[in-house]
Amino acid sequence: MLRHSLRLLPVLVIALVGVFALTAARQADARERSVHVVRVIPSDGGLARQIHHYRRVTWRWQSVMGVGRTPATRAAVKDPSQRYKVWVRNLWKHRAKRARHRAAHPPHLAGWLCIHRHEGAWNDSGAPYYGGLQMDLGFQRTYGARLMRMKGTADRWTQLEQMWVAERAHRSGRGYYPWPNTARYCGLI
Repeated sequence: MLRHSLRLLPVLVIALVGVFALTAARQADARERSVHVVRVIPSDGGLARQIHHYRRVTWRWQSVMGVGRTPATRAAVKDPSQRYKVWVRNLWKHRAKRARHRAAHPPHLAGWLCIHRHEGAWNDSGAPYYGGLQMDLGFQRTYGARLMRMKGTADRWTQLEQMWVAERAHRSGRGYYPWPNTARYCGLI
């Protein structure tokens, strides 16, 4: 019986090799017939997209602060120089970082936070005063018209947006007087 099994061993090995070869051939054939998705990489390596991103981020923070947008041109996108595009990308990246930092630190931050402690929650929606600095609708329309159009009343604005709207009122000459009692508690007037 052992002798008979030994004679069949080469036949079994050849059969197994054949099965493996056939399976591999079928898999290769299936790969050839499958559809390949080719990803097109922009010639600038995505630098134009990065420039647009950092420019939008800069403009968003400038909008929150209520300052004018930094002007931009399309020269970087059209220019074939990779080195120039990298320089422009780094310039806008620096501007975005600087704008974000400036927006996160309003000039009278301590004053606005003190007034907030005496006024209400940042998302307070109790009419006729809204937000953490309790702004009425007239105040919001005057100093935060763009935000009202985009987001609604102050209870839907971020804390920074609320403080920058108050900062615009402060800069217009009103100071802290729209919050007479809480500004006195805080020693601001």
